[in-house]
Amino acid sequence: MKQPIYAKSRSALLLALFFTFLFPIGGVLLGVGLGFGLPAVWAPGIACLAVAFYGCPISWTHYGSTRSLVRLVTAIEEEHLYTIPELTAQLGLPEKDVRAKIDTLFKKRYLVGYIRRENGVALNENTALADRETTQMCPSCGARVTFRGTRGECPYCGTIIQRQ
Repeated sequence: MKQPIYAKSRSALLLALFFTFLFPIGGVLLGVGLGFGLPAVWAPGIACLAVAFYGCPISWTHYGSTRSLVRLVTAIEEEHLYTIPELTAQLGLPEKDVRAKIDTLFKKRYLVGYIRRENGVALNENTALADRETTQMCPSCGARVTFRGTRGECPYCGTIIQRQ
């Protein structure tokens, strides 16, 4: 499952790149505007430089913090590291920082399909089962019933069937 943190990281990178490109654009506009005496050109140049001056470091800092969350999600999803000691060893971060990042992932809903445990995270079996389709035999009438989630209903006799 593609986690929402990946899209957030991509948009943070694009925003940081936008502010970074405003620096040279603002410099060129300012230089050309002052060189030719065109206030309609140098005024936007000053505005671009001012926005880039404040926005660039803030956006790159935000992107860096988002990338550290992406690295944690990757360790959980792809490397299947679920406990705090495993994550601290893999990421090279103190336990306190890993716990804080996991809390951030759950608060911002960046880690979907997992539940918070005392010593890390675990796969939320209810979410994983809800996505899969199952076919079972109805215990009452013997019909084949296909359903999603943890339970279904036989369309022939109405019996509720629990996933085994």
